[in-house]
Amino acid sequence: MPDRDSHQAEFPVVDIIVKSIADWVNKFRDATGNAGGLANCDSEEVMAIASDLGLSPYDLKSLAQKGPESIPLLRKMLVALNIDEAALIEKDPLVMRDLQRLCTQCSDQKRCRHELEAGTAAAHFHDFCPNAFTLDALFEHHPRPTAN
Repeated sequence: MPDRDSHQAEFPVVDIIVKSIADWVNKFRDATGNAGGLANCDSEEVMAIASDLGLSPYDLKSLAQKGPESIPLLRKMLVALNIDEAALIEKDPLVMRDLQRLCTQCSDQKRCRHELEAGTAAAHFHDFCPNAFTLDALFEHHPRPTAN
């Protein structure tokens, strides 16, 4: 079983988001006596939780259903594209949150995983990645290093 502390160091932004969601769900579960999580929250509770996290109710529900499994794919994609995740988080955390949101909702995660494993993601991400436009915009401000 992975060590919780090493997981937190590895995915700090994801952990903050997931912990915030979990804290709110637990708070509302305790307040309402529900044990079923977000599915048992009424629409006002879901809207309040989503608002506190800066998400739409739809995005909150999607994140709660899918969990953080897609975030490692985003991190690997950023590495494949030579984008410094820490610098991006520091400079523009809202862009990073949007990248995470789209990645979590992506229907091509299987292809993404395959392209990353094959080492071809940087060449083909435009074909499948919902974040391609944003990633291209990042390159305009921070050009990718060229291979020698």
